[in-house]
Amino acid sequence: MVFHKDPCGVFCILFTYALVAYADYVIIQHVILTTLTGSIWGAVHCVLFNTIIFGVLYSHARTVFSDPGIVPLPIMGLDFSDLHVQGKGHMDQSNGEDWTVCQRCETYRPPRAHHCKICRRCVRRMDHHCPWVNNCIGEMNQKYFIQFLFYTALLCIYALILNISGWMWMFGNARSSNADLLSRKSTVAHGIGLCIESILFGLFVIVMLFDQISSIFGDETGVEYTIHRSRKTRPPRPRKPRMALLREVFGYGPVYTWLMPCSAPGGTVRSLVPGSYDV
Repeated sequence: MVFHKDPCGVFCILFTYALVAYADYVIIQHVILTTLTGSIWGAVHCVLFNTIIFGVLYSHARTVFSDPGIVPLPIMGLDFSDLHVQGKGHMDQSNGEDWTVCQRCETYRPPRAHHCKICRRCVRRMDHHCPWVNNCIGEMNQKYFIQFLFYTALLCIYALILNISGWMWMFGNARSSNADLLSRKSTVAHGIGLCIESILFGLFVIVMLFDQISSIFGDETGVEYTIHRSRKTRPPRPRKPRMALLREVFGYGPVYTWLMPCSAPGGTVRSLVPGSYDV
């Protein structure tokens, strides 16, 4: 299990759970119990909404505590003194397609692995370090991160639909009674807060989801995109079908399992240089 004691990351995790709890409270207390009491649709929406919340929280937890693909450190120290003499970053200028040496970890790292300053380790196919999950997004947990984005976007859209539908019912039934409408100003206030939350975070995760899918189809992580853009060059790679690129992230099982926060697609990676390594 991986967990980083980064204050910013811990705060973002707690803030995420608080936002999800608030959304659940508003939908149950101020939408379903107010507009759908006694209706079978109230129970249906309650079950569906909390099922999506379970998907959000479970995929988020898997992203938080999963190994993103940390490159194991050697049990015995390696001598890279010659590289230090040659100057910092001598081996870090690789195009990412060959084995390199990380001078911070002082170990060999496989192709397309990069060092994270926050985690202080090299991560295979590192895309970025996300404070919202307090972890790096890499080869072994990108699937969970995309699932978290998908379920969060779905939750925001569903919350907006239920909230707006509740307003339509409430205003439609309060036209003849201003006193009844004023008595529900708490519901209106919470509904406005939920709409703001759903729109802001919904747009944010949708953009992030689009960026993740684009990086998969482009066979280029976020870190690699930044490096290649700064150097104005991109190492040649064989073109792969989009389905093959998706399966590299989501696994080679049935497509319906892509939305399930089950085990990582490739299992634990051990294709390292010959020798004894320890995680």
